[in-house]
Amino acid sequence: MKKIFLITTLIIIAQTNYSQNTEEVYMNSGKSKYNSKDYYGAISDFTKVIQINPKNWSAYGRSGLAKAKLKDYANAISDYSKAIKINPRSSEIYYNRGISKSNSKDYYGAISDFTKAIEIDPRDWSAYNNRASAKDELKDYYGAISDFTKAIEINPSSGDTYSNRGIAKSNLKDYYGAISDFTKAIEINPRDWRAYIDIGSQKFNLKDYYGAISNLTKAIEINPRSGLAYFNRGISKYYLGNYVGACKDVHKAQSLGGIDPTLNAQGFINSNCN
Repeated sequence: MKKIFLITTLIIIAQTNYSQNTEEVYMNSGKSKYNSKDYYGAISDFTKVIQINPKNWSAYGRSGLAKAKLKDYANAISDYSKAIKINPRSSEIYYNRGISKSNSKDYYGAISDFTKAIEIDPRDWSAYNNRASAKDELKDYYGAISDFTKAIEINPSSGDTYSNRGIAKSNLKDYYGAISDFTKAIEINPRDWRAYIDIGSQKFNLKDYYGAISNLTKAIEINPRSGLAYFNRGISKYYLGNYVGACKDVHKAQSLGGIDPTLNAQGFINSNCN
């Protein structure tokens, strides 16, 4: 009987080691496929990991990431939720689920997840930044500004966060505050042509058309393919009575495309350019 017990024990140990090794092999393979943008292959491997070890919360989390890359947000959220059920202390999983909820336009759900991520990791500036963006979508501009400010306190080198705060300030008609934030974004990244467009928009709102043109011209120098920069510069020229210059810029904007249809470049051309 003793020999049988020993043999059985060895078999159990061998099976356990085999399962652990196989689990690790599939996990590493899934990570490699994910990094190679083979998201379907990655999901297949992470699913095999879960079949071997249903308690592997990291495999659920990584499967969720791959599904999110495929814009399968509903199933990504499902995987993240399973990971959280196993390990409710991972700020990263809450954060990633919040991103998928934001992409699904469930902004209240996203805010809840980002808040949980912040509770676990109070230094997670990205969670503040994305919670602010969700609040901005809900038109809670004061709440958004508060969160963007906290993100900046933690990470003052993110130009995008300054720009996002500037947009929230603009929505509250704090045009000078918005200009200050967009200017800071440019200090961090002097090639940020979108920030120059945003400053141009604020100066236009303040009726500083010369200042708007100057900043929009800078945006065009950095990115000569920006139809929006040309369109906005054209409208600014129009308000200064430079109708020829305005029509030239709006024509250029229309040829480049990529502008919001509500701006109605063709309508402006038909009404003002002969």
